[in-house]
Amino acid sequence: MRNRHKAKVFEKLTIVDTASKGKAVAKTADGIPIFLIEGVPGDVVDIQTLKKRKGYFEGKITVFHAESEHRTKAVCEHFGVCGGCKWQHMTYGAQLQFKQKEVSENLRRIGGVTPEHILDILACETPYFYRNKMEFSFSSNRWMTNEEIASNKEFNKNALGFHKPGMWDKIVDINKCHLQADPSNAIRNEIRRYALENGLSFFHPRDQSGFLRTLMIRTTSTGEVMVLLQVVHQDPALTPLLEHIKSSFPEITSLLYVINNKANDTLYDQEIILHSGRDHIIEEMEGLHFKIGAKTFYQTNSLQAYALYKVTRMFAQLKPEDVVYDLYTGIGTIAQFIAKKVSKVVGVDVVPESIEAAKANALANNINNAEFEAGDMKSIFTDAFIERHGKANVVITDPPREGMHKEVVEQLLSLSPERIVYVSCNSATQARDLAMLCQDYTLVQSQAVDMFPQTHHVENVVLLEKK
Repeated sequence: MRNRHKAKVFEKLTIVDTASKGKAVAKTADGIPIFLIEGVPGDVVDIQTLKKRKGYFEGKITVFHAESEHRTKAVCEHFGVCGGCKWQHMTYGAQLQFKQKEVSENLRRIGGVTPEHILDILACETPYFYRNKMEFSFSSNRWMTNEEIASNKEFNKNALGFHKPGMWDKIVDINKCHLQADPSNAIRNEIRRYALENGLSFFHPRDQSGFLRTLMIRTTSTGEVMVLLQVVHQDPALTPLLEHIKSSFPEITSLLYVINNKANDTLYDQEIILHSGRDHIIEEMEGLHFKIGAKTFYQTNSLQAYALYKVTRMFAQLKPEDVVYDLYTGIGTIAQFIAKKVSKVVGVDVVPESIEAAKANALANNINNAEFEAGDMKSIFTDAFIERHGKANVVITDPPREGMHKEVVEQLLSLSPERIVYVSCNSATQARDLAMLCQDYTLVQSQAVDMFPQTHHVENVVLLEKK
């Protein structure tokens, strides 16, 4: 028989810090950490433990004795339920403070490195309604409150919103999300209203039944809008629904759909079908235009992406004679952003569609000194690659959350460029990679950039110079 945790209660503990995944941490008198949700450093609380792990507890706050000076009232009615904005209850100034601290501590503890210069974190001018991409799920298995369950009443169980944290098959029905600007909320709510009124079935994740599956909304700083509806199967109700969306929101630039009857929602192996408008939307940055398709990766905060790329360009200290590699280039945004300042830039990415988009964007932007190649980074970034494109003296790398493969780091060390600018959305894996790179490089400076206000996520940019 499995041992069950016997709950402990700790009274009047002060929350002392933030922790991974947006949690807060308090410590017992014996120094054992207790990880919590919805706590803010400075709160004085009673805590009931929920789980005992090796070396720490997981717990919940039961009583507040004093609230932190960093605590504020969350603006969203769904805060604490949907899990999208774990830090709305913390002042924005405090969010920045703890993000900066996390980055510095990850570099020091995981990487064993400390930059010579740590620049202040760059705040986001728009801490709400900043995302340019949101994905919502339809479900006939709505998450219900304890009050609803206890009432034994009949409720509409259809939902269009976000997965409840820790419950893969439950969707929180969203009325207003504060992450993406209008017309996002209006589009989502109208599609749900139409679907309910017309009896369209919502997806059930356990038995893979139903019709409506997911909704993606993308926007640009230029005012363009993409809507992609994912359905399980072809149905006579699909065209009237799409026509209703089109007529209700004439500002939609690109209206697309996908028929997906496989076990997961991933779009990358699916055919994207155009219903009306263009098959892409266009983002603009410093006079450059970027085509964004349904499968395209683009930084989810357009305004702050511009700030991030300016930091990257500044750190790179580019000269007209430089040859630059842009690893994990996506649709070539950074490559094209720096192209006019260098002799040549070479972008690499694993997604063929992204590389095709990068080539098309470069052509449209009249950039003729950028080359792009598709392939898995550890397989393509070889001596033969360097021979094909010429040796780079500057490398910019912006890998996914898992960081760079060890073989890629080793090839970077072998290439031995003068400068490396490492952009990361995960300072823990960045620190791991820096531990290897700093064998041969000096970590000159670091700057965190807040791309994701109200969440614990943060980007970090570092400059490495050859010793």
